[in-house]
Amino acid sequence: EDFSKLQFQIGEVLSCEAVKKADKLLQLTVKVGAEERTVVSGIAKFYQPDELVGKQLVLVANLKPAKLRGIESRGMILAAGDGENLRVLQVPAEIGPGNVVR
Repeated sequence: EDFSKLQFQIGEVLSCEAVKKADKLLQLTVKVGAEERTVVSGIAKFYQPDELVGKQLVLVANLKPAKLRGIESRGMILAAGDGENLRVLQVPAEIGPGNVVR
């Protein structure tokens, strides 16, 4: 029941940068449909910022905004891993940003 309340959408990473004074955080600008939003994610140990630009990722789009290191994050990037390795969930470019994951 709780799972069905979450909205998963495709987001295209327009830009990405390391969050100052935070070893684990990246700040991404993500296009979700016609909207651009900021998402902060704890994936800096596994990705250089330039590796994510242009990628289409799956994100939870309807979470309450959260402040991380003073930055308002409006979503959560989905990733999978075993603790030592982590990969964000990506989709092919033809799906397009803003599409809903069903």
